[in-house]
Amino acid sequence: MRKLPVSSYFYTLKGLFKNLVKKDAIYPFYASFKITSRCHFGCPFCNMKKDMTKDLSTGDIKTVLDNLSRSSVLLTSFEGGEPLLREDIGELLRYARTCRFYLLFTTSARNILEYPIEEYSRYIDYLHVSIDEGHDNLEMYDLLPELVKLPTQISVQVVVTEDSLNALDWKVEKCYNNFTNIVIIPATPMEGARHCFPDISILEKKIAHLRKMFPDTIHTPQGYFKSYHRGECSSASIIIASDGRIYYPCHILEQKGPDLVQTDLTSWLTSKEAHLSRQKMKACKRNCGWYQYYAISSYITPATVYESLRPMLRQSILKRKNIVP
Repeated sequence: MRKLPVSSYFYTLKGLFKNLVKKDAIYPFYASFKITSRCHFGCPFCNMKKDMTKDLSTGDIKTVLDNLSRSSVLLTSFEGGEPLLREDIGELLRYARTCRFYLLFTTSARNILEYPIEEYSRYIDYLHVSIDEGHDNLEMYDLLPELVKLPTQISVQVVVTEDSLNALDWKVEKCYNNFTNIVIIPATPMEGARHCFPDISILEKKIAHLRKMFPDTIHTPQGYFKSYHRGECSSASIIIASDGRIYYPCHILEQKGPDLVQTDLTSWLTSKEAHLSRQKMKACKRNCGWYQYYAISSYITPATVYESLRPMLRQSILKRKNIVP
């Protein structure tokens, strides 16, 4: 894992301290940036194509990245749609590398090896490859021996539906045997998408069993289920739509805040509008099970953060010892 300069953590630590004092997740430390709404797929559990918008220009994307770099955000994710469909993706990756945050990149492109992915990986801290029945790309598990050689952290991202619960066993085993990690995400009910949410109690037991069978492979922490049972959410994670506007307080409520091309994020977060949005999240009774990094309140505890990071530490050690073939 890349080490950022110590100064890079200042705004994040300052934000976490203020959150603790105010007892409110005012300042986020994770941002999902959907840099395009274009996609190869039409997953039944996703509503991305319901809100198709024109891509922001290269300059506007960089402006948003600068905005995030001035904020408490420590981890930014390039998502979509399919971010590899942007013709300027190489330039954006190089630019993001100069910003004050770690970069996560999520792709589901079947032809990922036809892109200059080895070069791109040098600018990516965490590469997540979405492979599941919804994307209809299960053959990509056969690419893991090649992907794990890339100069970055590799994780498979799996969206679990009520119909694909039983397939988790072989997927986790495949990742373990290929020295990759796996992020297991339940298919949250979204407006305009099919309801595919799995039985949460079965999923919880299955993940607990698989974690014992394949240690330090699964990112999904126990804290997710604890928060789900308590009906707790957090605005410590934000999502930025492909038009540059921030979904706030969360994606599921489909309420948008300001355009981050024009508005400073840190200043807006202390506004009355942002405060009322967070109150709306606290009053929400949907308990949708939205799995966005650190959008669940217990994710900000040290124990849960460590549990989520352990698979990355295992992969780093194996690569450093040249155990990965």
